[in-house]
Amino acid sequence: MPPPDWVQDSIFYQIFPDRFANGDPSLNPPNVQTWGSPPDLRGFMGGDLEGVIQKIDYLLDLGINAIYFNPIFDAASNHRYDTRDYFKIDPKLGDLSTFQRLLKRAHTAGIRVILDGVFNHCGRGFFAFSDLAENEDASPYRDWFHVKDFPLNPFGEGESNYSAWWDLKSLPKFNTRAPQVRKYLLDVARYWIDQGADGWRLDVPNEIDDDDFWAEFRSVVKSANPYAYTLGEIWEVNPRWVGDSSFDALMNYPFRKAALDFFVTDSISATHFGDAVEHLLTVYPSPNIYAQFNPLGSHDTERILTLCNNDFSRLKLMLLFQFTYVGAPSIYYGDEIGMSGGKDPQCRKAFNWNENEWNTELRDYIKLLTTLRKNHVALRRGDFKRLHAHAHEGIYAFLRRRDHDDPESLIIILNNSDHAISHDIPTTNTGWQNGIAVHDLLSGKRFAVENHLVNVRLSARSGMILTTQ
Repeated sequence: MPPPDWVQDSIFYQIFPDRFANGDPSLNPPNVQTWGSPPDLRGFMGGDLEGVIQKIDYLLDLGINAIYFNPIFDAASNHRYDTRDYFKIDPKLGDLSTFQRLLKRAHTAGIRVILDGVFNHCGRGFFAFSDLAENEDASPYRDWFHVKDFPLNPFGEGESNYSAWWDLKSLPKFNTRAPQVRKYLLDVARYWIDQGADGWRLDVPNEIDDDDFWAEFRSVVKSANPYAYTLGEIWEVNPRWVGDSSFDALMNYPFRKAALDFFVTDSISATHFGDAVEHLLTVYPSPNIYAQFNPLGSHDTERILTLCNNDFSRLKLMLLFQFTYVGAPSIYYGDEIGMSGGKDPQCRKAFNWNENEWNTELRDYIKLLTTLRKNHVALRRGDFKRLHAHAHEGIYAFLRRRDHDDPESLIIILNNSDHAISHDIPTTNTGWQNGIAVHDLLSGKRFAVENHLVNVRLSARSGMILTTQ
């Protein structure tokens, strides 16, 4: 079964629930921090699902049509990767009725919603682990975890005597080969799809080193909804994790690395950049490549503006590539308004809803890109072909072309150098005839095709999207 068709038309927005919007202050925990205060590893800001409901119009205005939520299930921490109850919305976020209202509002607006599935490990408050800590060998959940010896001592000093993610005692690792554990997790997977969720993002799935488990997971999810999306958090290129017995797609961190290397650090040439991003279009079956999830930032990375050293020209050029490349672009909440910060917790600040402090130029630029991607099918579904790259230039040009019901050719030209350039770009395979007029969708500038070339002038760190339409 191929990936759901809707993914390649999607523009994702990743939401860290505690930090996006506080719509119902009555749900705030007693120790809630002031919204917008400096974040810390354990503090809560009070973001909730009602806040997301109230901001759906904001997302629509930005051009978003898909949301990826970090975990929303009952947990002790603000990140919620330490799940206590997989069948329960965290009360600090709302309840099942709130989630259902969110889904109804989002789906009515044409926005799909995928959830974060943390199935490698749970929290210390998970019912089976609590019973095991209390009853030890007599616990009916003895086989749910990888126990070395008793007592478990989940809060004491020293190394854990049970398997845990990165040896963190707060995150005991499931024994997914135990039939009872498998059934429980697969029931969870089905339950939330039955509730209306549009798919799952799977946290550290490679740490459940069991192809049979993931094949069964896929089968359960697709039987509940054939159009549900399954997305694996795999940080490297690995065909093992993509296909009919695993995931529809992966979080495309190799795409992100190549973009940072070229646009931010200048550590690779245009030729090597082209080699890297074009190789990514060959390693998986074509339908899965078009379903790849392409982030520049996430809750696990520094803010993209921070990585760019606040250089908006570099960021805008990288965004232009992200929105014209194959796969679904993803915006990490707040990146569109110029939020900054290093790694956790600084990349998880509360969203700044004071519009006077927004980088409106950046947000408007992203709105333009979302509009262009929606308006031009070739940017979402077209073929990809390199037109120009040179080892000693910062210029990279490629073609997105679609020959189906609505044929269209677009040439994207990126000048990643620190000086203006004037350059002839071949119009190979565009179908453009000599003498035809083309224009840039970003600036409106017009050019003519001569001798199967189009001569363009680009300022430093800038780009174009050329079309005849």
